[in-house]
Amino acid sequence: MTEYDGYSAIARVYDRLNAELDYRAWADFFEGCFDRYLPARPELVLDLACGTGRMTLELARRGYDMIGADGSEEMLCEAMMQSALDESLEKPPLFILQDMRRFELYGTVGAVTCCLDSLNYLTGEGDLDACFACVHNYLDPNGLFLFDMNTPYRFTEVYGDRAYILEDELVDEDGGRSEIYCGWQNAYDPETKLCRFYLSLFEQKEDGSFTRADEVQTERCYTLDQIKAALARAGMELLGVWSDFDFSPAKETTERWYFAARAIK
Repeated sequence: MTEYDGYSAIARVYDRLNAELDYRAWADFFEGCFDRYLPARPELVLDLACGTGRMTLELARRGYDMIGADGSEEMLCEAMMQSALDESLEKPPLFILQDMRRFELYGTVGAVTCCLDSLNYLTGEGDLDACFACVHNYLDPNGLFLFDMNTPYRFTEVYGDRAYILEDELVDEDGGRSEIYCGWQNAYDPETKLCRFYLSLFEQKEDGSFTRADEVQTERCYTLDQIKAALARAGMELLGVWSDFDFSPAKETTERWYFAARAIK
């Protein structure tokens, strides 16, 4: 059963629409956190809300034993296809369909990573607490939880009620090329702290016409104090909050917070 279907329309083109993301630099940041806060780098790592598996695979190439968990069947299908095509992997990741508020593993892991504001998609009352409690449960003692979240500044000043158009070229397995366009309309409510993203994806067909797929995604804006309090309730020690991969301190205009926390057991 699909736990989350918010990426059903764009799963196949998600990586193309986010081609600017530097997963190598992000993985370097994770390893920098490992070296700062652990006596040795972890062997087994969970990539929570792994999506199409770009970070899961990047860490697997670096020798980590990886588990990728996500609530979208469509995104996991993309991840498994990319894993099957990657001949450089000595040990391909294990991908599992799991809800990040109540996931289950066979044992504990040395670190949990969670990328691309996935935690902002936890919009219900108590959802963040439930997720953090699960992470704490499956971390080794003193294991690391490395994650990011969109800031209030991004919700108000970047998202707001603005609209964007993303476009790219899609290449299929046979080398055929087609144009893709994604219309993205935001609607942020400062009272509820919810931001809805209305997405319309247009993909070119062989005859030049376009197919259209629509979906709606929702994120919640959390304050830094709310996130810190949720970590503390889950039994985690906050180690740092930064604005970039270079460990620069967070500012009022920071759009994405990068967190490191430790499981106290």
